[in-house]
Amino acid sequence: MPLKSETCRWGILSTAGIAKKNWRAISRSKHGQVVAVASRDTGSAQRFIDECQANCPFDTSPKAFGNYQSLLECKDVDAVYIPLPTGLRKEWILAAAKHGKHILAEKPAALTAADVQEILDECKRNKVQFMDGVMFMHSRRLEQLRQTLQDPSAIGAIKRIATQFSFNGDTEFRTKNIRSNSSYEPHGSLGDLGWYTIRMILWINGWRMPTSITSRCISTLQGDSSPKPVPMEFSAEMQFDNGVSANFYCSFATEHQQWCHISGEKGSIWIDDFVLPMYGSNVGFDLNQPEFVTDVCDFHMHRRTKRFSIAEYDSGHSPSQEINMFDNFHSLLRGSSPDESWGRMTLQTQQVLDAVFQSAGCTL
Repeated sequence: MPLKSETCRWGILSTAGIAKKNWRAISRSKHGQVVAVASRDTGSAQRFIDECQANCPFDTSPKAFGNYQSLLECKDVDAVYIPLPTGLRKEWILAAAKHGKHILAEKPAALTAADVQEILDECKRNKVQFMDGVMFMHSRRLEQLRQTLQDPSAIGAIKRIATQFSFNGDTEFRTKNIRSNSSYEPHGSLGDLGWYTIRMILWINGWRMPTSITSRCISTLQGDSSPKPVPMEFSAEMQFDNGVSANFYCSFATEHQQWCHISGEKGSIWIDDFVLPMYGSNVGFDLNQPEFVTDVCDFHMHRRTKRFSIAEYDSGHSPSQEINMFDNFHSLLRGSSPDESWGRMTLQTQQVLDAVFQSAGCTL
């Protein structure tokens, strides 16, 4: 259902921390406005609104709702952003679709690929747009990266992709955070961080699906109120039918890393901040084509590196990937029908996540 006005009126379901970043992104997008926020009680929603309004205000303060259903029934809301925990997300995505709301949801979209397919079917039935909240998919860096990967003089045929996303969670995180609780986030670091590494591998390899997977849950953690342990460190190895192999490591045990290395027959590409760009007004990557030169007894490896960079802010200012995400979402709502390709990206990512989770012997 296309928008009836230039402005997309957003409701936010949950007062999760990431919603503050996206509040700002909506405010600095070309056609977005937050008009409502829902929490489990009105006071919590109002505190969230007051804090965000003080930092990044809208002309009209959004309305606070004490439950999610009331927000979905609000006719002043065109689209909803849903950063609820994975264990709760499917229920409210389905409810939003049934109420005719366009949906931007955090990842993973649901617990299983079957759940994601149910979500996509419901969105299609109600003619609403669905997209997951992987911000890096909207960075203009990807356009430059794709051009470089397709340049035969750059790295040549891709043979290997390796990537890692991790941070070191402190004691408070490991005992109290919902990401250590199997009721809310049963995939642990795999769902929170591995989703990005899987998405990057699939994007680089042209959305081919792996033909074989071997994975391992290296270590687990279990929050104070968690019924079961969840993955803390997780790794996986994948093979593809085009001769590419890939591996990833995600972890709550090793401090901030978010790199991707793409190896080809002629060179390699290195990105050290593919999820959350490093602070500054430029994002980019390095093309490496070292040259090994010998002359009788002289042996030298020459560093041959070219930096590709585009003007794009790390966060908070346009253009940045999260603002681009909302601008792109708003553009989709101008079409005559929803763009289902974004849902297919979510489904493929979830299918691989399910497969690596099962390969490691993990269960929900």
